[in-house]
Amino acid sequence: MTGAVRKLSISVPPDVAERLEREPNASAYLVHAARVLMRREALEAELAHQGIALSEEGAARARAARAAVDAAWPADRYQAVRERVRHAVDADTTGRVTAA
Repeated sequence: MTGAVRKLSISVPPDVAERLEREPNASAYLVHAARVLMRREALEAELAHQGIALSEEGAARARAARAAVDAAWPADRYQAVRERVRHAVDADTTGRVTAA
């Protein structure tokens, strides 16, 4: 973490305390977790703004579909997709892909 920070005192249940005690930097761990949740909340708000309602049933269907893909795709296929995405992210403005 860089920049301005505020010190907080929080109370957590024992299981959470035990997990945080295993972290070399509990503050960074909590910041990361909070930001993940903040991005999720922002996505849900944007989807709602666009008229897309999320439901537990829809989430369950999406999880099932993801599990089916996970089961069907071998690890090397995942790696190939990751590499293609990495190269696409590194593409310059002319559309040429740069070396990763």
